[in-house]
Amino acid sequence: MKHETPMMSGIEWLSASEIADAVHARKLSAFDVTNQALARIQGVGATLNAFTDVVSERARANARRIDVLIAGGGKPGPLAGVPFAVKNLFDVAGLPTRAGSKINRQRVPASNDATLIERMEAAGAILVGALNMGEYAYDFTGENVHDGPSRNPHDLTRMSGGSSGGSGSAVGGGLVPLALGSDTNGSIRVPSSFCGIFGLKPTYGRLSRGRTFPFVASLDHLGPFARSTRDLALAYDAMQGPDAQDAACVDREIEPVTSLLPKGVDGLRIALADGYFKKNLSPESSEAVLRVAKALSVTAEIEIPEAARARAAAYVITASEGASLHLERLRTRPQDFDPAVRDRLLAGAMVPSVFIDRAQKFRRWYRAQMLELFKNVDVILAPATPCVAPKIGQTTFMLDGEELPLRPNIGIYTQPISFIGLPVVAVPVPLDPMPVGVQVIAAPWREDIALRVAYALEQARVVNALRPKDI
Repeated sequence: MKHETPMMSGIEWLSASEIADAVHARKLSAFDVTNQALARIQGVGATLNAFTDVVSERARANARRIDVLIAGGGKPGPLAGVPFAVKNLFDVAGLPTRAGSKINRQRVPASNDATLIERMEAAGAILVGALNMGEYAYDFTGENVHDGPSRNPHDLTRMSGGSSGGSGSAVGGGLVPLALGSDTNGSIRVPSSFCGIFGLKPTYGRLSRGRTFPFVASLDHLGPFARSTRDLALAYDAMQGPDAQDAACVDREIEPVTSLLPKGVDGLRIALADGYFKKNLSPESSEAVLRVAKALSVTAEIEIPEAARARAAAYVITASEGASLHLERLRTRPQDFDPAVRDRLLAGAMVPSVFIDRAQKFRRWYRAQMLELFKNVDVILAPATPCVAPKIGQTTFMLDGEELPLRPNIGIYTQPISFIGLPVVAVPVPLDPMPVGVQVIAAPWREDIALRVAYALEQARVVNALRPKDI
């Protein structure tokens, strides 16, 4: 498919790579791109409620710097002039790191940016603000009681997904081409699925969490959202590298993936997740997986052992570690929490230590089992969410004829995967009227393979981040 040139298309719907190419070629100025992004954030952004903070002066100053550098023959990097935003648990110099909470707004403003912001800006990208999120990242819906819900760009009455709801809404709604979020139990993959965009949860320890507000240190990942696989890869490449600020960040050589995308899928062993991952599926989610499998000519199926127990163990670790982090706040300011978050944290504080020990032991066993599976397969396909985006305020949904609580069950397919830190690309299948995502899961440190599969699906037009009809 032939892409429109920057002069023919609205800047807000250009990809990050198109913007960077146009800025490098001086067909667009970084300043003009930034101004348009800021104007759209003020306009459409107010409807989507994706942003909690906008750093206009900083963004314009950085854009001017990029333009001066290019005019002087300099090379600002592969993301030159590309606006991006971050979930508000990332430190942004000059802002208190609120992490979606009321309490954190009283924190001293951050003196430095998060490591990944620094790396994105070193690649030429321009930070425009911080994004709405579920309180303390303990959320799958995108509904924040303090800042209001971020809204789905494909249907403003529906959830954006959480906890990185503002990130999904901002990218899917054309406010920015790139955003950063976090994923503990599914918080990149769920908003990607609901908002119809691409998301990458890398291998645990791959990208630095330096200078971000944690949720569950043993499960937290950071990663990018985008409207194309190539943009996802460009952002991921820009952010790689070790960081002493994050003890979990592995000292591993940078392994660029962007140039590898066209390698395709020939020779890759791909299978569908069977058993647990075929239960509780809505017709839409089932259809999305089938479309992806058909496009890749996948017929093989593979059973992920004890996935239900993995999800349960992830819940135990999440609740207990999260509660430990927030004990003092729970003691002194319980009234300032989202009641749903507070209750889950209080429950986590009462989990017996023997349960936590069993969950951690099971985690080691489960990881070993999954590594055995990856000796015989390169990629596993699984649904990202059990359904398309529910309505804002909805508290239950029907799965397999049973009415279930919505909030704890949105992540039934994502939790067993992030539990052991596997890399995943969430790809959007554009169903009518709402998109839904599929997980492309690879072995540890093989983000390149997952991204190659995503790129092949995108080239085949099976997955695509469609422009919303009404915004």
